[in-house]
Amino acid sequence: MSSTYDDSLGFEVSSDSFWEVGNYKRTVKRIEDGHRLCSDLMNCIHERARIEKSYAQQLTEWAKRWKQLVEKGPQYGTVEKAWHAFMLEAEKVSELHLDVKGALMNEDYEKIKNWQKEAFHKQMIGGFKEMKEAEDGFRKAQKPWAKKMKEVEASKKAYHAACKEEKLAVSREANSKADPTLNPEQLKKLQDKMDKSKQDVLKTKEKYEKSLKELDNATPQYMENMEQVFEQCQQFEEKRLRFFREVLLEVQKHLDLSTIGSYKNIYCELEQNIKGADAVEDLRWFRANHGPGMSMNWPQFEDEEWSADLNRTLSRREKKKATDGVTLTGINQMGDQHNKNSSNLSVPCNTVQSVQSSYNPFEDEEDTGSTISEKEDNKIKNVSSSERNQSYPTEWSDEETSNPFSSTDAQAETNPFDEEEASPTLEVRVRALYDYEGQEHDELSFKIGEELTKIEDEDEQGWCKGRLDSGRVGLYPANYVEPIQ
Repeated sequence: MSSTYDDSLGFEVSSDSFWEVGNYKRTVKRIEDGHRLCSDLMNCIHERARIEKSYAQQLTEWAKRWKQLVEKGPQYGTVEKAWHAFMLEAEKVSELHLDVKGALMNEDYEKIKNWQKEAFHKQMIGGFKEMKEAEDGFRKAQKPWAKKMKEVEASKKAYHAACKEEKLAVSREANSKADPTLNPEQLKKLQDKMDKSKQDVLKTKEKYEKSLKELDNATPQYMENMEQVFEQCQQFEEKRLRFFREVLLEVQKHLDLSTIGSYKNIYCELEQNIKGADAVEDLRWFRANHGPGMSMNWPQFEDEEWSADLNRTLSRREKKKATDGVTLTGINQMGDQHNKNSSNLSVPCNTVQSVQSSYNPFEDEEDTGSTISEKEDNKIKNVSSSERNQSYPTEWSDEETSNPFSSTDAQAETNPFDEEEASPTLEVRVRALYDYEGQEHDELSFKIGEELTKIEDEDEQGWCKGRLDSGRVGLYPANYVEPIQ
């Protein structure tokens, strides 16, 4: 049983029934709950809109990053296009989720906000106008019946008290008869008190029964008035419930991307792009561009005088570098002995361009009848940039050697096919897109995300020269790194 009280009437509620005095407050509170539920639904939609926006942004960032990685990676051909189709799908779906976010906030959220403002009117002193109207209606309908109910409670208490007093008087009168010490006057007083208590019982009982009858007569009107106010509250709540159902259906339509034709087309297009990947076509393309299908300038017989502009196949390490000067070496052969007569001269590039292009390590400088294989075994020295910038006096050496290309100093011999030292270039910081493990001694090894310095631009074979932070210098694939912005 409820132990709440009606402040205006001042008596205890005996049960949890709606008809009890003051128990209409739950119906009145529902109006306040309806306003709070509107705010809760708005917050719910707002959070979902933020999730849609965040998801759209993450899809866009994911598509942008992986699009760059795939473009710079080793994948090629139709499979590369199929892979790109996933990034295109993400961009399109991202746009749809941004549309969902916009619909949730601009349509659903605003609709609830405006309806809440129109349906609930706040008062200056707190609460809502609709709550006060319902409260006043219930009080007015309940007041007559509550007044009679109060009279019934009072007459009931009076009757029960009279009955108790009667029983006490009867008991005392019976005990006095057995007491010889009491005089007749005392016995008469006890008798009169007992008679009076019996009369009080009859009077209070009559009053109690009369008040109950009046309460019963007032109950139908009380119930009619209470139901009338309750139905008004029900109609107000029905509007809220129907509005919520309508809004939730609209939210469902905005969230359901399966009903959008363009959403289905995205995945139809994705499926077509993936099915368009043709392994045979990709292999044919690779064969034509990087395999046996490539053209080749095959070696042919040449006359005794070799052309300085002979086209020859370059290895990965052979690169043409611009130098600050050209070293001219004079060679003279007398008799059976090879006397090395060399003269190192520092000559600017712009004055001897024709000299630079005329050097060929295969060129037979002297007619001695030696074979080509013997000439390939001859070694020449790589001249560094610092040596090119220095001037050396012309000096003839009497030292005999089996190699007419030997240098005048004691430095180690090198292969004419080895890479010449690069001239200074603009250094650029780059970041590794993939892991790379050097396959040869002059190649760098690095991990994805590692930074290094590019000191030489990409050559025809797609290799760059770089320097790690540890100081090691070497080659690496150009498409394995990206410039640091």
